[in-house]
Amino acid sequence: MNKRETGTKYEQKAAEYLEACGYRILEANYRCRAGEIDLIAAEDGYLVFVEVKYRGSMYKGSGLDAVNRRKQRKILQAAQWYVMEQGISTEMPQRFDVLAFLEEEITLIQDAFQG
Repeated sequence: MNKRETGTKYEQKAAEYLEACGYRILEANYRCRAGEIDLIAAEDGYLVFVEVKYRGSMYKGSGLDAVNRRKQRKILQAAQWYVMEQGISTEMPQRFDVLAFLEEEITLIQDAFQG
């Protein structure tokens, strides 16, 4: 399985996991000029932008570590683009979550970073 296929597989698993946790998936693999967002969901009154990371081992560090300041800026820019493109009120509360897989173990960090 190549990197893209692995990413797609775990993004789908992430969506299923989030739905089981009460999230409603609005969009997967959103792409725009500013970047991309793996999953966009609604949960408990929030518009949630979710970054999904997979690691088969800790050799390259955790998936959570991969969402550094640079990656966060890209996600924030893409989220702003999405809100503008969809005509969503800037008053709607937003949250940025990270869902990381280490092999098959799942870690969900809600409100992982601020916009």
